[in-house]
Amino acid sequence: MFEISIVIGIFQVHMLDIECFSFLNRALENDMAPVVVMATNRGITKIRGTNYTSPHGIPIDLLDRMIIIPTSSYQEKELMQILKIRCEEEDCEMSEDALKVLTRIAMEASLRYAIQLISVAHLVCKKRKGSEVSVDDIKRVYSLFIDEARSCQFLEEYQNEFMFNEVGDKGEDKEEEDEEEEDEEEGEKEKKEETKEGESKGEEEESMETA
Repeated sequence: MFEISIVIGIFQVHMLDIECFSFLNRALENDMAPVVVMATNRGITKIRGTNYTSPHGIPIDLLDRMIIIPTSSYQEKELMQILKIRCEEEDCEMSEDALKVLTRIAMEASLRYAIQLISVAHLVCKKRKGSEVSVDDIKRVYSLFIDEARSCQFLEEYQNEFMFNEVGDKGEDKEEEDEEEEDEEEGEKEKKEETKEGESKGEEEESMETA
């Protein structure tokens, strides 16, 4: 007799809501339950569909059924090996120096961003009719296509020049609120001064009448 195991992979499992987790709980109690491999990069976060927080956004009762495998960041040699394998998969010849530069980019930005640069660097290499991707090709695509950190930096620097900008709008709204509060405070001060003047005049009139 052969045993057949069904393996199901769920990436970004924290995106599931409480109803999906309830279904998984019931499914795992079945005799024909599959092997479920879940992946997430979240810490203690809210379970979707509820107001409760939990490690990785997974309900505690389901988390108790799991075998949790911790992961760590890739080292430089491992990043270089992954990029080298990806170059082979994409039939992209790359020089050793270019691979070192790309590895440094993966360490400073992200591995996903570095992998995306392989295909566009290969196109740049083809355009200049080169046989392998060089350091200049990597630098060229690095300047053309920015990573997430540089994109955020650009938006922070030029946020006020965009047509729709929530950050700028919030700042303007806050300034308007501050101005309104100042106007209200000045109005209250003026009212208090007017009431004081009215009281002093009333006291003067009373003193004249008694005299």
